[in-house]
Amino acid sequence: MNATPAAGSRAFTPLRVGPLTLRNRFIKSATNEGSARGGTPSKRLVQFHEAIAAGGVAMTTVAYCAVAPDGRTFADQITLNEESLPHLKVLTAAVHRHGAAAMAQITHGGCFTFLPPRDTRRPLSASGGFNKVGIMSGLWLRQRMSADDMERVCGEFVRAARLARAAGFDAVEIHMGHGYLLSQFLTPFYNRRRDAYGGKLHNRTRYPVMVLRRVLDAVGKELAVACKISVTDGRRGGNTAADGAQIAQTLEREGAHLLVLSAGLNIESITTMFGSSFPRENRTHVGNPLVAAAMFLQQLTEPKNVKFRELYQLENSRQVRAATRMPLAYLGGVKSLANAEAALAEGFDALALGRVLIHQADLVNAFASGAQRESGCTSCNRCVAMMYTPGGTSCVLGQPGDATLNGTPAAP
Repeated sequence: MNATPAAGSRAFTPLRVGPLTLRNRFIKSATNEGSARGGTPSKRLVQFHEAIAAGGVAMTTVAYCAVAPDGRTFADQITLNEESLPHLKVLTAAVHRHGAAAMAQITHGGCFTFLPPRDTRRPLSASGGFNKVGIMSGLWLRQRMSADDMERVCGEFVRAARLARAAGFDAVEIHMGHGYLLSQFLTPFYNRRRDAYGGKLHNRTRYPVMVLRRVLDAVGKELAVACKISVTDGRRGGNTAADGAQIAQTLEREGAHLLVLSAGLNIESITTMFGSSFPRENRTHVGNPLVAAAMFLQQLTEPKNVKFRELYQLENSRQVRAATRMPLAYLGGVKSLANAEAALAEGFDALALGRVLIHQADLVNAFASGAQRESGCTSCNRCVAMMYTPGGTSCVLGQPGDATLNGTPAAP
């Protein structure tokens, strides 16, 4: 039996984010789609985000737009450069046709990569030394970033933000979480520096803040500038939610327009990120043997049989809400309209949804009309490994992505 229409809910009211006004409070969070062969955005990537825009979200996030070739973690990821612009313009135009906004997630993988470095001998990171993620790809060591490296990469973030604006994006999301480069400065798991960029949390935030400030100066009047952070690293010895609240306060002071509140690190605590254990079947879908082996090693250190629960990051994210006044997007286990309304009642301003929109692109419209109040997503996490299939990321309960479209450039 259908529920009553929910369009009067606060979830369907506009939200101002910097210079951008969103039509409602639902944001498609960044999820790697595996739809940029050799770095070229595909027709399938356009199809994926257009369906989500048509499905009612206020804004969809295009995941992992690397700011430089050596910032990619895999070969088939977007690099924000002149060559990608025609293809990304097709994508943003498709999203805009349905009244939604488009956000480019700009990031650099640092030492989290399976690709040989291009600009440096070893993958860059906050500190040098042993590189855990490089065990399977022969990149055993990471390289400590010098002042020149930091200045150069900061410039790459700025250039990427300007290219995103030229491509028609309405916002950029600077990725500061999940163990990528800027997160490698924030977390003590990677940052062992003894200079002004290491040690106490205030110093560890210095470089991410530099990047944010330069991006705001470059595009902040025209684009909304969001930051995605890991509120907690999710493992002893890493940042806690109290640390995440301090990071958020710093980013608020520097003028960030929105924070997207995620958690966890790719290698150390991916269960924290997704809120539940990964199934054994995931490894069977990964075509890249290096990635499959890395996933296997990772699972040896992860907690076993962690069961999914709705709103699994609420307790941690509350600490950020209590410490800040700026717009915050809650991320983590929103599977129903009731979940969305509960998060908004806690004082969060927007809902960042991932797996549920991979499962059903028109879920937001279904919520608004009353056709549904709950998602059919089972939170099995198997969509994550689908990124490596020929058709790209899709829900295992539905149809796989079109492999032909996934291999066809978006622009003629």
